[in-house]
Amino acid sequence: MAAKKIRSKSVKKSGGKATKAKKQKSAKKTAVKKSSKKPVKKKIVAKAKKALKPKKAIKKAVVKPAKKVAEKAPKPEKIKKEEVVVVKKERKNAKQPLYTPPPLPVIEVSTHPKTRVKNILVSQPKPENDKNPYIELARKHSLFVHFRQFIKVEGVSALDFRAQRVDILQHHAVILTSKQSVDHYFRVCNEMRITVPETMKYFCINEQTAYYLQKYIQYRKRKIFFGHGTIIDLVDVIRKNREEKFLLPVSDVHKEQIVDFLDELQIQYTKAVIYRTVSADLSDIKNLNDYDMIVFFTPAGIRSLKQNFPNFKQGNTRIAAFGHATAQNVKQLGYRLDIFAPNPQNPSMSGAIDAYVKEANKR
Repeated sequence: MAAKKIRSKSVKKSGGKATKAKKQKSAKKTAVKKSSKKPVKKKIVAKAKKALKPKKAIKKAVVKPAKKVAEKAPKPEKIKKEEVVVVKKERKNAKQPLYTPPPLPVIEVSTHPKTRVKNILVSQPKPENDKNPYIELARKHSLFVHFRQFIKVEGVSALDFRAQRVDILQHHAVILTSKQSVDHYFRVCNEMRITVPETMKYFCINEQTAYYLQKYIQYRKRKIFFGHGTIIDLVDVIRKNREEKFLLPVSDVHKEQIVDFLDELQIQYTKAVIYRTVSADLSDIKNLNDYDMIVFFTPAGIRSLKQNFPNFKQGNTRIAAFGHATAQNVKQLGYRLDIFAPNPQNPSMSGAIDAYVKEANKR
C-alpha cells in the first residue's frame, strides 16, 4: 500500500510535471506563434517598403536627369552667342567702306605778334537776344563786339523755284547746312502753300542748325539728326535712311563737298537752289582799322570785304576765318590769317577767339 501510494504520488508528481511541461510547451507554441506573427508583419512592411522604394527610385531617376538637363541647358545658349558673333563679323566685313573725302588743305596760321584785342567785328547779323557766344565772350574779357553782316542773302522767288521742277513733297528727308537754308526752305514752302508733313526727317550739319528748327517746328515731335560741323559726321545716319529721297536746299554758291559725298554714297537726292548770296553795302563802316579783329564765316564774306574796301591794308588787324574754304579765300585775296577754326583744340570760332584773347591780353 505504501508502495502504491508512493507510486501514485510519483505519478501525480510526474503528471503534474507533465502538465507543467505541456503548459510550458503550449506557452512556447503561443509565444512562437506570437513571435511568428510579428516577423510576418515586419516582412509585409519590409516588402511594402521594398515595393515603394523602386517607385521612389524611379522618381529620383526622373528628377536626376532633369537636373542634368538643367545643368546642360547653357550649352545651346553658348552656340547661339557664337552664331551672333559670326553674324556680327560677317556684317562688319560686308559693311560698305566709309566715305573717303578728298584730303583737306593744310591751313597755316600767321605768327604775327599777338597784341592786345579790344574791339572785334563779327561778320554776322546782330543776335536777337543776349544768348550768344560772342556776347558772353565780350563779358568775359571786357571786349566791345560789333555785328555787321558782310553778305546779303536774297531768297529765290516761288516762280524761279518752280522753274527748277522740284517737288518738295516727293522728298521725305531734308539736308540743312545752315540757318539760312532753314529759313528759306520754310519760306519757299509757305509761298508755295506746301504743308510740310510731320514725318519729314531733318539732317542738320551741326547742333545749332538743328535747334534753330524750333522756330518752325516742334523739335521733340520730329526726327532730327545733326553732326558736329561737317556732312561726313552724318555718314552712318544717312546710310541707315538711304531708302529715303533727300532734298538738298543750297545757295547759288555752295560747297561741292556735300554733293560729292552724296554721289559717292549713291544716295538719291535733289539739289534745289532756294537763295542767293551777294555782297552787302558796307559804306556805313568808315575805317576797318578801328577794329582789332574781324571774324569771317564764309568765302562770300571775304569777297565782300575786297569788293567794299579794295584799298584796305590789314596792318595790325587780326583776321579770323571759320572753315577751310574761308581760310583759303583769305590767303588768295592777299590777307593774313591769324585765327583758324575748327581746329583740334577749339571746334568753334568763339572758342578759338577765346584762346587767342587769353594769350594776347595777358598783362
